[in-house]
Amino acid sequence: QVQLVESGGGLVQPGGSLRLSCAASGDISSINAMGWYRQGPGKQRELVAALGSDGTTTYADSAKGRFTVFRDNTGNTVYLQMNSLKPEDTAVYYCNSGVKIGTLYTEGDFWGLGTQVTVSS
Repeated sequence: QVQLVESGGGLVQPGGSLRLSCAASGDISSINAMGWYRQGPGKQRELVAALGSDGTTTYADSAKGRFTVFRDNTGNTVYLQMNSLKPEDTAVYYCNSGVKIGTLYTEGDFWGLGTQVTVSS
């Protein structure tokens, strides 16, 4: 079992930045990769970024050049740095522990409860 807790969401103006955190606990050694997803109002959940255990990353086209996924030295916390935020980035952001092979990320069974990001002036 893996427990995931997101934090760092909030209200930010267009063009602003936020850093989301995902703290993992439990059977951390079983984690192959971590993914950040989001679900906006009336939209399906989508993968935003993924980080493999080898340090490789995958980004959605909407996130490339603006978002960065990385982990801390312990490997227990994964971050999503979001810059140049747009109103269309408004969503609940979730982290997930899954599997990443090459550029393909497959979601696993463990999810956090999510953190709300609202981009508005």
